Amino acid sequence: MHDTTLHARIVHFPSLVRCTLTLLVLSVAGVLTPLSASAAELMAGAAKVDITNRDVPLVNDPLYVKALVIKEGDNTAAIVTVDAVAIGEIGSITNEYLDNVRGQIEKDLKIKPQNIMINASHCHGIVCNDVEQRTVQAIKEAAKKLVPVKVGVGTGHEDRVMENRRLFLKNGKEADVRHAYSLPPDEEVAGIGPIDPEIGILKLDTLDGETVAVVYNFACHPIQGVPNKGNTADMSGLASQVIEDNLSKDTIALFVQGCGGDINPVQYKDVDNPRDAEVLGNMLALSALKAIRKIQCTDDSGLKVINETLTLPRSNNEKRIAELKQEQEQLLNSLQGTSLNLKTFLPLIVKYKLYEESPSYYSHRYMLEQKLGRDGLKKLDAENRANMERYINNIYKMEKMSRNKANLRLLTKHQTRNQAAGKTIDVEVVAFKLGDFRMITFPAELTVNIGLNIKQKSPFENTFVAGYTNGYNYYAPTADQLKNVGNAQEDSDCLFAPEWQAIFEAKAHELIQQLK
Repeated sequence: MHDTTLHARIVHFPSLVRCTLTLLVLSVAGVLTPLSASAAELMAGAAKVDITNRDVPLVNDPLYVKALVIKEGDNTAAIVTVDAVAIGEIGSITNEYLDNVRGQIEKDLKIKPQNIMINASHCHGIVCNDVEQRTVQAIKEAAKKLVPVKVGVGTGHEDRVMENRRLFLKNGKEADVRHAYSLPPDEEVAGIGPIDPEIGILKLDTLDGETVAVVYNFACHPIQGVPNKGNTADMSGLASQVIEDNLSKDTIALFVQGCGGDINPVQYKDVDNPRDAEVLGNMLALSALKAIRKIQCTDDSGLKVINETLTLPRSNNEKRIAELKQEQEQLLNSLQGTSLNLKTFLPLIVKYKLYEESPSYYSHRYMLEQKLGRDGLKKLDAENRANMERYINNIYKMEKMSRNKANLRLLTKHQTRNQAAGKTIDVEVVAFKLGDFRMITFPAELTVNIGLNIKQKSPFENTFVAGYTNGYNYYAPTADQLKNVGNAQEDSDCLFAPEWQAIFEAKAHELIQQLK
């Protein structure tokens, strides 16, 4: 009996060992569900640091750098937003800023440089001199706050705060609405371009329902300004503050600028009311909050970041520059002499618009002249009308010359740069996915049609596009818009040849397909 029992134990011991070893191997490999779920747990933390330059006459509201650090298993990414005009090139943020921040974060936090996305809101606020150090500080503080989170995605709608600034003219050309020059006459305008009213939203909640961060993507130049003319983060910064004030105590709202290259704040050229970004920011914030409150966060995450360098052709506008200079000469030579100046023109135009039949005197004098067979007043009126027409035509021609001059300066600057740099330019494109949220970035001022095209072609519902990210390469208009070079800022303040659009949109579609 004793021998049989001993034999049974000896026979079954190897089986027990094999089973134990199998379980151990599976556990180490991360195959078993409980350990796998723990290893891939989604963590996030957010922080913001004040970057306002206070060495200015007046500060209206603070500017911030905000950081969202996301970690899933061994994969870590950071989304950083800056209340500034651009990441390098223009404004006070240097061209070395991006590499320096990434390098320091890689050294201190071991986050891959290609997984760090930094987006400028494109507000024209003035940031502090040590913005680079404060950006590093914000990312580090966000990393210290990592907590388990759930993910939610949604969209909002806002179409009251912006307008497309491109004007389609009856002569086939396009102009744009800027403070740098006068607009074409109303009677020459045939139509306007589109807007993108979609607000793309990524929401991250703790496991007990507190909102850690909200990322919201929207397309509009935040350049409205405030009545006191003080330093401001403009409508996007003011909107973010409203969102933060109406969610959880420590929520960070990160505004990611979309394809706002040709999108202005609404009524941008209003001269009858103070320019007030707070009104527009409040509307944007309320529309975003309305959508945020409907978003349900889940455990469905899946963090993925793809970073690629895309080679694009540089423009060569030598011929267009010569044509524009010739056009300027023709406009100058077409100016006509007139006896009027501003002092005499203004009262005349008022009289002749108000009283077309009898502008020079009361009607009874015209009746008397007619009865006596005289026409002195009628001839005076004809002379005055001819002089006024020449004066108005001169004004329109000079206004066109001012538009041409501004855009010719931009064309010449970029032509000089492109000729010295070669035929191509490398840009960084990032594809980002978290849950059902997908975003493509580009380091330039994308015009709105680019974003609309990419969204329409995407197989995924919640696909968004961000310009102004990881660098700055001026405007990136469509190939059709680049047929208009010299007549609008977007088309003149551009480094790219028209072929860039097809190359980028194809790459964007390819990367989106990989964000499954």
